Amino acid sequence: MKKILLSALCLASISFTAVHASSIGISSEINSRNHKSTSNIQSNWDDAVVTDAMSNFKSLSRVERKARVKEVKKYLKEYKENAANATGSNDKVLLAILAILLPPLSVYLHEGTTNNTFWISVVLTLLFWIPGVIFALITVL
Repeated sequence: MKKILLSALCLASISFTAVHASSIGISSEINSRNHKSTSNIQSNWDDAVVTDAMSNFKSLSRVERKARVKEVKKYLKEYKENAANATGSNDKVLLAILAILLPPLSVYLHEGTTNNTFWISVVLTLLFWIPGVIFALITVL
């Protein structure tokens, strides 16, 4: 968790040091690549920029550092919420296949815990398997 927070702080500090980045030639690199996505640009930054951003962050006053840490925590919270809500279509296809082969497993993976839905799926699967498959498909999809 400390590494994630430290890297997020570095990225926040880097975003505030854009003026310094232009003095070492990153802005010309960005312009030469026709404004590609920021993830591609960030992967091309060298260690000097990160080190400089960390030193700039450490040189801030305590109040400013706390404000930036609070801002980064807010961004991390938003990221975690978005990551938890985002499920791809590949996950649904995999869960549908598992619902046919092993209905309780697909329900468990979809729900994340062994709750009442999981136990209903187990009972239905043990009874005649087809009701378990139908229940799992309804639950997963």
